[in-house]
Amino acid sequence: MEIDQSQNENRVESPESVFPKRKNRRFFAILVAATFGWGMTYISEFLVEIFGIALFVLLPLSVAVCSTVIGGYKNSVSKYDLRLDAYLTLTLYCVGLLIFAFEGLICLIMAAPFGIVFTWLGYLLGYQILKQKKLTHQAGGLILVLLSVPAVLSFEYLHQEGEDIRSVVTCIEINAAPDVVWKNLVEFPVMDEPEEFIFTSGIAYPISARIVGTGVGAMRYCNFSTGSFVEPITVWEESSLLKFDVIEQPEPMKELSPYDIHPTHLNGHWVAKEGQFKLTPLANGRTQLEGTTWYTNRIKPDFYWTLWSDYIVHKIHLRVLEHIKTQCE
Repeated sequence: MEIDQSQNENRVESPESVFPKRKNRRFFAILVAATFGWGMTYISEFLVEIFGIALFVLLPLSVAVCSTVIGGYKNSVSKYDLRLDAYLTLTLYCVGLLIFAFEGLICLIMAAPFGIVFTWLGYLLGYQILKQKKLTHQAGGLILVLLSVPAVLSFEYLHQEGEDIRSVVTCIEINAAPDVVWKNLVEFPVMDEPEEFIFTSGIAYPISARIVGTGVGAMRYCNFSTGSFVEPITVWEESSLLKFDVIEQPEPMKELSPYDIHPTHLNGHWVAKEGQFKLTPLANGRTQLEGTTWYTNRIKPDFYWTLWSDYIVHKIHLRVLEHIKTQCE
C-alpha cells in the first residue's frame, strides 16, 4: 500500500462518511500504543529494574511507530494528524504512569526530552512503514520495531556494565581562618528552608549535620529532607581535610505524585560512595573550602542523566558550603 499524501489532504469527503472511521481508528491506535508502553515500562521498572536505552529511547520511538501505523493503515489521515496522534499517545502514556503510580511528575519532566525527540522520530519511521506497498512489509516493520524494545531490554539486563564512579567538586572562598571553618563543617545547625526550585520540587536537600565522636572512626550524620546519610570518618586532618565513606543513604528525592510512591530507580541506581571537605588557607587570611562527592549512576544513557546528577550534587554542595560560609562570617 502506498499513500498519496497530496490526494489524502486535498480529498473532500462528507463528515458523516469519514469522521467516525477516522476517529475510531485513531483512538484505537492511541490506546493500543499507550498500552504497549505501559506494559514495557512495568517490565523495565518493576521486573528487571533496568533504566536505559530500551526505556528512554526505543520505547517512545516504538510507541509513536505503533500509533502511526495502526492509525494510518487504510485510513485517510493527514501527516499532521498522524504526528498529532503520536504526541497524544505520548501524553496518554505519561498520564497513565502518574495514574498507575509508576512514576512521579519530576522524573517525567526530566525524561521529557527523550519522549519529545523520539516520538517525532517514531512518527517519521511509522510514516515510512505506511508507505510500503505490501501489507506484509507494513506488518513486519511494525513488529520488528515493537520487538526491539524487549530485545534491547533483555540485552541490557544480561550485560549490565560495571559501576563507573564519578566525582563532583565545588569550591567556595570563606572570610575566616581554616580552624574556624573546620568547626562549622564537621557539624552544623539546621539550615533555612530552601528557595531553589530544584529543592522545592522534591529533590532531597541537606538540613543539618551532627557527628558522634572525633577522629577516624567517628560517625557523621548528614540529615536530608528524605532521611540521613550515615558517614563514617576515614580521614581526619583537623583544619585541613575531612573525608568519609557513605554506608547508608536516603532516597534522592520525594516524587510529586497523588500517591506516596517509591519507584525502584530511587533505590540503588544513584549511590553516593564517598565525600570530603578540603580546606586550603589563602594568603589573605581567607580559606578555600572544597566539597567533593563520589557517586555512581546506573541510569542510562550516561551522557544525559549525569548532566542531571552532576547538577543536583553541585547544588547540594553549594547549599552546604554557603551555609558554612554564613556561619563562619
